[in-house]
Amino acid sequence: MARKRIVSGAVALSATTAVLMAPGVSYASPPGTKDVTAVLFEWNFASVARECTSTLGPAGYGYVQVSPPAEHIQGGQWWTSYQPVSYRIAGRLGDRTAFRNMVNTCHTAGVKVVVDTVINHMAAGGGTGTGGSSYTKYNYPGLYSSYDFDDCTAQITNYADRWNVQHCELVGLADLDTGEDYVRKAVAGYMNDLLTLGVDGFRIDAAKHIDTADLAAIKSRLTNSGVYWKQEAIYGAGEAVQPTEYTGNGDVQEFRYAYDLKRVFNNENLAYLKNYGEGWGYMSGSVAGVFVDNHDTERNGSTLNYKDGANYTLANVFMLAHPYGAPDVNSGYEWSDIDAGPPNGGAVSACWQNGWKCQHAWPEIMRMVGFRNATRGQAVTNWWDDGGDAIAFGRGTKGYVAINHETSSLNRTYQTSLPAGTYCNVQNNTTVTVNSSGQFTATLAADTALAIYTGKSSC
Repeated sequence: MARKRIVSGAVALSATTAVLMAPGVSYASPPGTKDVTAVLFEWNFASVARECTSTLGPAGYGYVQVSPPAEHIQGGQWWTSYQPVSYRIAGRLGDRTAFRNMVNTCHTAGVKVVVDTVINHMAAGGGTGTGGSSYTKYNYPGLYSSYDFDDCTAQITNYADRWNVQHCELVGLADLDTGEDYVRKAVAGYMNDLLTLGVDGFRIDAAKHIDTADLAAIKSRLTNSGVYWKQEAIYGAGEAVQPTEYTGNGDVQEFRYAYDLKRVFNNENLAYLKNYGEGWGYMSGSVAGVFVDNHDTERNGSTLNYKDGANYTLANVFMLAHPYGAPDVNSGYEWSDIDAGPPNGGAVSACWQNGWKCQHAWPEIMRMVGFRNATRGQAVTNWWDDGGDAIAFGRGTKGYVAINHETSSLNRTYQTSLPAGTYCNVQNNTTVTVNSSGQFTATLAADTALAIYTGKSSC
């Protein structure tokens, strides 16, 4: 354990205030009636603000997740955002004023804000950060010195060894000693500062490399200790640190969900998805954060990504239609170089231009957000499959979805639990008529879907 020292006054005041607050409720999934998060990866704050107003709010997204706002190392690569040198809001994506304006604008649009938060480590190397701060590895003036880092200065090599995973360095980055009181207070000070700016939740980057008790201690120091909390803890069979250890703090990202979706959509049968979720041995859906891809997995090939065409689109449709977990919709930019940073430094002038993919605004994906909101709390009913790659299921009396991933068109009559009436198929803006027996007949072309729900009768 690194040596302790006296905490600085500003951080101490913030953290002490947090400790005196009554503990809040620990949300295990995003609170409220809208649980879909649009992850606008490496969008600058001004662009996020505009998107909240123009698209996210009207589409029914409950949350937007923004990339790390803290000052970081210089460089054009995306991963520079994940190497902080201070906790000032002074990164590539905008300053404190731009961040505050973004939060306020998104709130006005009915969208809450989650911040991707890097608290496991600081930057490697040395130099001057994006906000002008000088630093060297293990020395970040005014914040941390060598006393505040774990004694293991070697890289993590053995995921079967808990100590190695949680005390050594992730890809050579300076590993904070989160068991130390000063570090806990400093981290809580950063997060409390974000809370003063109106932030509604945090994604904890590299949570697996931090002891769950350390994270609980940090969370207890927040002015809102019940704030939404989503942790990156990647499952590995036989590994010493398991994602379920973190569910007491809040949501945990269920990476197996995304890995298996890739395999099913690429090589297996969609019929296998009938009991997807807990039936596949995953964590309880009440504490699981799910996604088709994220910024890491789309680049390392472990999941589907935007280059996978209909497989990718239909996987997102399934995720949003199915009740397991709280979904993230990844929205980034085109890449051939997996290290390449965002076009135009994160400024998005328009979707589908200058390399911005805007998956959150693809009609087939975006319109499923309304479906999910309308069917919240409804169980899967009326499951049908052809034993292969065509499936359909209802969400109680509120909605029904069909996905045809076969190579030819499919015409059949579906049994639902929906009231009789006319509905809009939000996948292609055509109408569907459900009869008094809850049935409708439709033709789905290969690699297309159909989704109808109550409250959406006209297109």
